[in-house]
Amino acid sequence: MGIIKVENIRVFAHHGCLTEETKIGSDYRVDLKVKADLQTSAKTDKLSDTIDYVFLNRVIREEMKQPSHLLETVAKRILMRIFKEDTLVQKATVWVSKINPPIGGDVEMVTIKMTEKRKK
Repeated sequence: MGIIKVENIRVFAHHGCLTEETKIGSDYRVDLKVKADLQTSAKTDKLSDTIDYVFLNRVIREEMKQPSHLLETVAKRILMRIFKEDTLVQKATVWVSKINPPIGGDVEMVTIKMTEKRKK
């Protein structure tokens, strides 16, 4: 097994329960960790034998474009799409953070973390 991490993906998106949040939008940070068998790609040196982190970044950016009320919904969509489109991924964890959330205090960010395993 091996791990591929794509960290600190910065995205501007329109998520939130408040009308203002979905109209104005805000900054987000997304981090992703996927587990897979990387032994074949380590031997072959071929991109087709591993998980392409360009693909992972694209999925995150595309799913973040679709507005949702909850960060949990966005995280679940990201995970389900990764499992659907890349059969090498065995386990994935995603962190979705809203930078400077409108919660009436000096808060740098709020983060949700969600993990899924491939169903056999």
